[in-house]
Amino acid sequence: MKEYFKIGEISKLYHIGTDSLRYYEKIGILKPRRGENQYRLYRMEDIWRLNVIRELRELGFSMEQIGSYLKDHTVDRARSLLEDELSMIEEKEKQLRALKKNVEERVRVLTECADKEMGKVKLLRLPDRRCHYIEEGYQQDEEMDVLIKRLMNKNPKTLYIIGSNRIGSVITAKSARAHRCREYSGVFMIDEEGDMVISGGDYLTLCYHGSCEQNYRFLPQLLEYAKAHHYRMVSDVFEILWVDIHVSEKEEEHITELQIRVERQ
Repeated sequence: MKEYFKIGEISKLYHIGTDSLRYYEKIGILKPRRGENQYRLYRMEDIWRLNVIRELRELGFSMEQIGSYLKDHTVDRARSLLEDELSMIEEKEKQLRALKKNVEERVRVLTECADKEMGKVKLLRLPDRRCHYIEEGYQQDEEMDVLIKRLMNKNPKTLYIIGSNRIGSVITAKSARAHRCREYSGVFMIDEEGDMVISGGDYLTLCYHGSCEQNYRFLPQLLEYAKAHHYRMVSDVFEILWVDIHVSEKEEEHITELQIRVERQ
């Protein structure tokens, strides 16, 4: 067995770049001898250290952790190091499960979009919905984008845009009755941790494809339906975005849902 190995041999044996080997030397983890012409010569002691470095790096440990361990490595230190790593893995698993649930919900919403019936009024029983709300009107869609970002800042870990059917705007009942169908008084994002509640009850709803300018067509249609079927409007109008520019650049794929809470007259 050779007593010394050159840096090129070690690099080939461990599939480690020579720059990494020089870095390990710089931070004191490896201490090769210097041979003729100052060539680095790695001893057998460096080999077991490289075995440890490679294995711990594969487990995700930082060079700082590895360096500390190599300065004082015992069975107790090894067990403690691995137990700490196990705790971190379990936390990452928890985060991944939450991420998986989030992505599955987004896929479910976008899949449901394909099944939504457009232009038809439906009566739905909806529960109370907590939400974050900003009572600030806007006229341009770009202004709404800024308001949405402000809403997301209220709970950035759980609120999202793509694949969400929880973002919407409010049109007051007064504006709706006056056919000011895009006169918005505020924006909201439905969230269990929200500080405002959209009351549950019976809702007349209508979905349509395309530009929100079609509110001028479909909102009066929704109000006429309510009148013709002896319902009384008892809430503002909630305009919910299922698909918008954040999901598709094709306006014909955009989906908006109008909701009003009603009671029998």
